[in-house]
Amino acid sequence: MANLLSHLTFLYGPEKAPHLLERVQKMASDYRTRTQGKTYDGELTERDSILITYGDQVQSPDENPLQTLNKFCTQYLTDVVNGIHILPFYPWTSDDGFSVVDYRKVDPALGDWDDISGMQDHFRLMFDGVINHISAGSEWFKAFLQGDLKYRDYFVLVEGSPDLSHVVRPRALPLLTSFSTPSGEKRVWTTFSEDQIDLNFKNPEVLLEILDIMLMYTGHGATFIRLDAIAYLWKEIGTSSIHLLQTHHVIQFLRAALDEAAPHVHLITETNVPHVDNISYFGDGTNEAQLVYNFALPPLTLHSFHTGDARTLSNWAKTLTLPSDKTSFFNFLASHDGIGLNPARGILSNEEIDLLVDKTLAHGGLVSYKNNPDGTQSPYEMNINYFDALSNPNGDETLDLQIDRFIAAQAIMLSLVGMPGIYFHSLFGSRGWLEGVQQTGRNRTINREKCDFDSLQRELADSTSLRARVFNRYRQLLSIRRNSSAFHLHGKQRVLDLHPSIFAIERSSPDEKNRALCLQNVSAHNITLHMPFESAVNLFTGQLLKSSQLLLTPYQVLWMKL
Repeated sequence: MANLLSHLTFLYGPEKAPHLLERVQKMASDYRTRTQGKTYDGELTERDSILITYGDQVQSPDENPLQTLNKFCTQYLTDVVNGIHILPFYPWTSDDGFSVVDYRKVDPALGDWDDISGMQDHFRLMFDGVINHISAGSEWFKAFLQGDLKYRDYFVLVEGSPDLSHVVRPRALPLLTSFSTPSGEKRVWTTFSEDQIDLNFKNPEVLLEILDIMLMYTGHGATFIRLDAIAYLWKEIGTSSIHLLQTHHVIQFLRAALDEAAPHVHLITETNVPHVDNISYFGDGTNEAQLVYNFALPPLTLHSFHTGDARTLSNWAKTLTLPSDKTSFFNFLASHDGIGLNPARGILSNEEIDLLVDKTLAHGGLVSYKNNPDGTQSPYEMNINYFDALSNPNGDETLDLQIDRFIAAQAIMLSLVGMPGIYFHSLFGSRGWLEGVQQTGRNRTINREKCDFDSLQRELADSTSLRARVFNRYRQLLSIRRNSSAFHLHGKQRVLDLHPSIFAIERSSPDEKNRALCLQNVSAHNITLHMPFESAVNLFTGQLLKSSQLLLTPYQVLWMKL
């Protein structure tokens, strides 16, 4: 409890901290009492991978979406992935779920808590902690607008005309939004939109409320809690209000409290920022997030395939070190959002980033922009399905080549140290959904199409369909990965320089008894390599490889057991 006290003291002072600690201790004790007798396996291994999906991703008539999702995942994904990240399934008003009305409820349009908890039979679960902000339609904010004293300090009010020019903005929208209250017009901090009202963690009641909600989530089966947009949590006028020391202390407080009450639960931070800032959320390796999103990976992988040159990706991957064996990366290429560009800044040049943007537009994608402190705007995110980002949907390449390229990109992600996060549409090779953008007016909708259960089943039953071909190839990669300890989350990796067009990485188990070499050709050319080891076994075919030369065809993936 000493860590908890130190964080509370740092955040709220030595007078308030002891009383706050007593309340935290009671919350932890109550949680342990409620879950007494339950056992949880918190260890993460090579068998762990997470499907990222909306609760209504797969739909059937006369059945609630969460039941349909569970049925689909149980039928098709058992022994393919072992975890599911259900994107915000709470009642919401905007941003496809990320403007939460009530953290404690399941959106009745999706199902109920029994539907969520029922997924535990086959999968670990990840819930979203959307704790930077709450919906303007929430009861908390409505009470604030009505002058309820309890909620007076739940939100960040700004008076006068302070200098806010240093605040880092993730969106090209106003930072402050005005609302009428019984005591006059109030301007509140709205980092993301006028419907997403930032919470005030300078009020300890907010922090304790959020902790209670997280403990409730663990009671409903959450093994992972994803801290959405967490970098913006603490606000200080006159600063950038991003990555502040207080924000790190809040995360460390939540980690310490969960370690006390539910040590099997893992925190994962979602911070779409430059890599060096992103990995700061590991803390010292024992006291903050167990997992961080590896945000630089998607744009760097895309850059490799567009140029046919893996050297920038390889050089960056060589720097991927972990502060302890209690931490790992959450590796992904696609998600419900677009492909963030900020994480690549400082690794790719401005010209290289501009080329990514140009290629996205040429492939039918869209680009979102952010406001800079000097009043200019810069590209923030490329909104495009990852399949289309790699292959022009209007181009003349064969579908075989496009699938090979896509699978090679996914293989790079799966070969790296960390836990893979696989967006639903990537697992099944979906293309972009421009019709959806036209319907909603939001760029991100391009990668958020909902699927009909029966139609998806028919596609997967047709071995010639794009979705079946991608899924079967992807499933093979995941099967190899989960059955070799060389891919353990806390294993070792060594990036090799074998050829500019080859991303080559040697993986080994924590005890170094099992080793694998993963080769991915990022080019459209045949590449001949000198075999860097005396012999190996092809993990796809079981064939013993003894030749001193290896030929990799365009976009070929070759994984070998050493």
